[in-house]
Amino acid sequence: MVLKIKKRKKSKRMHGTTTYGHGARKKWKKSGHHGGCGMAGSGKRADQKKTLIIKLYGNEYFGKKGITSKSTKKKKEKVINLGDIEENFDSLSKKFMNKNEELDLSEYKVLGKGDINKKIKIKAKSFSKSAKEKIEKVGGETILLK
Repeated sequence: MVLKIKKRKKSKRMHGTTTYGHGARKKWKKSGHHGGCGMAGSGKRADQKKTLIIKLYGNEYFGKKGITSKSTKKKKEKVINLGDIEENFDSLSKKFMNKNEELDLSEYKVLGKGDINKKIKIKAKSFSKSAKEKIEKVGGETILLK
């Protein structure tokens, strides 16, 4: 014969306490540890919402943003060396040569590292002193954009 033991519900035994045996009050609420609705609780440690955030915002949401100081600001102007022009002249001429037989590097600043042996007209945003001297020494021409 099996005796049936009457077992009271936990909530009945805990009557009068605010937590009813569930520890902290927030633990037994619907969205307790996950923050509220929407983007609440999606901060730095939001592992439970990471997939949602990445789907909506991509990976730019996490990580450092902030302002960089002026000393660490990256150079934004494109530069090209004379040595690189000499080495890659064939591919550059296909890409940048215009009708006047000028190498149109209007977005670049031409720097003087390396040597150049070809007599070329180069049109660029700016030239370093050494680059200008080297180009004119070979018989080439520098055209400066305004």
